[in-house]
Amino acid sequence: MASMKEIKRRKESIQSTEQITKAMKLVSTVKLQKAKNKAENTKPYFNLMYEAVNKMLKKSGGINHPYLTGGEGGKKAIVVITSNRGLAGGYNSNIVKMILSNEEVAKEDALIYAVGRKGKDALQRRGYEIAYDMSDAMEGPVFADASVLGKQLLADFAEGKISEIYLAYTDFKNTVSHIPTFVKLLPVEIPEGEESESEDPNEKLTLMNYEPEAEEALNLIIPSYINSMLYGGLMQSFASENGARMQAMDSATNNADDMISKLSLSYNRARQGSITQEITEIIAGANAIG
Repeated sequence: MASMKEIKRRKESIQSTEQITKAMKLVSTVKLQKAKNKAENTKPYFNLMYEAVNKMLKKSGGINHPYLTGGEGGKKAIVVITSNRGLAGGYNSNIVKMILSNEEVAKEDALIYAVGRKGKDALQRRGYEIAYDMSDAMEGPVFADASVLGKQLLADFAEGKISEIYLAYTDFKNTVSHIPTFVKLLPVEIPEGEESESEDPNEKLTLMNYEPEAEEALNLIIPSYINSMLYGGLMQSFASENGARMQAMDSATNNADDMISKLSLSYNRARQGSITQEITEIIAGANAIG
């Protein structure tokens, strides 16, 4: 059995750790409330933007545009959104695992556009090429960050450096549910055979008319679409990060409480044993003198 001194030292160490985890839980809780409101407010627009662009292009007929057909010879860009700090449970590792196990984009064909140092470092160690690092944005993401990243992606797309754009983020369902998600942004895939039952049959046959021309219109619409999708991904991931960290710190605090209780019990037993031994020695000494 460990000595009383060792048990006391370990107990004090765990109590110090518990104070840190409690403080981190409180900070994450406050951040989560703000991030949750933003994520919930942006999610409807985030989803409807994706659906509207796909529906619009489905009714556009045959349009030959790079945003629809993709480039040739370029690599596949993956925007990876993770956090700059750990202690968030499986939040970061789940995104990394999702990319590593993805069969749609091979490591040799991928370029990583990192938003968050944890994902960047993990993928870099596994041999992925980091084309762009915007990790500072995860300290407090705003729409301007999404615009800068979107501008960089579209510039590389226009130059032929990349031919496809994917987004890897964590979808925020609620405080305890966060789902790693992988979605293709460009070229925009026009879904087939997904007509709504309530849609007017005549409307299905109506082609989309553009004013000005389709190419000019897409040059205006697609950048807004990309920026909106990136911003939505940032908001969902930021809320998920703080939710995951709050859960992790709550679990760590509960585990620390359990360990402190066990160490207190061990300390009391050791103390009782020490007192019993001292009494026994005193009695034995007294009997020897008598």
